[in-house]
Amino acid sequence: MSAPLSLRSVSKRYSKREILRRVDIELSVGDTVALMGINGAGKSTLLKSLLNLTSIDSGQIEIFGVDHLLTESRSQLSYLAENFIAPYFATGSDYVHYIAQLHDADLNPAVIRQECLDLEFEPDALNRPAKEYSKGMMQKLGLIGCLLTKRKLIVLDEPMSGLDPKARALFKNRLLKLKESATTCFFSTHQLDDIASVADKVAIFHGGKIEFFGSADDFTAAFAGDSLEQSFLHCVENVD
Repeated sequence: MSAPLSLRSVSKRYSKREILRRVDIELSVGDTVALMGINGAGKSTLLKSLLNLTSIDSGQIEIFGVDHLLTESRSQLSYLAENFIAPYFATGSDYVHYIAQLHDADLNPAVIRQECLDLEFEPDALNRPAKEYSKGMMQKLGLIGCLLTKRKLIVLDEPMSGLDPKARALFKNRLLKLKESATTCFFSTHQLDDIASVADKVAIFHGGKIEFFGSADDFTAAFAGDSLEQSFLHCVENVD
């Protein structure tokens, strides 16, 4: 089977600034990979590039062996953007069913209810307008919609944004359950020490390049830190 996601020598410039510098990364089936970097490192540009929401200058991106420029490459991909906000005129149920239709996903009430319960989102709240949701509820709704598509590659930009500590713990449990269906997950995050228990691999992105790609344990060993946070600081300081 082709890799769920492969980037080879991907480069991207904005004016004179090189945002992506010959980025190479490949995910295996069932991987959970955390993309970590400081603000402005280019993480969102990298995610937008693989979604073909912004063009790349050179290199190649393939999703399950299909060039990312082709619409069919994203037939098994589901994406949640950073700072997700559902249409305020819609109810939570409207949004969930709309996303399901977009992805041609079969839904039944029991599946929707279980996905809600997994993130401690009250199923009855789906009947309320999204404009009444708190930030945390809105983020949970976005995650629920994304996970209900049952796609084999899930791409998330800062999925823990707005989630309280309990909700983050529930979300991490949900990530672990994805492995049971051989689902690959690629997500950006600033929650460094939350990641060790769920990510098979970490991709440290700095200065437009992947500075490290491997297990969290190997990362802390390579950069002599007692935690991911300390190792991350050592890594970016060495690069600077």
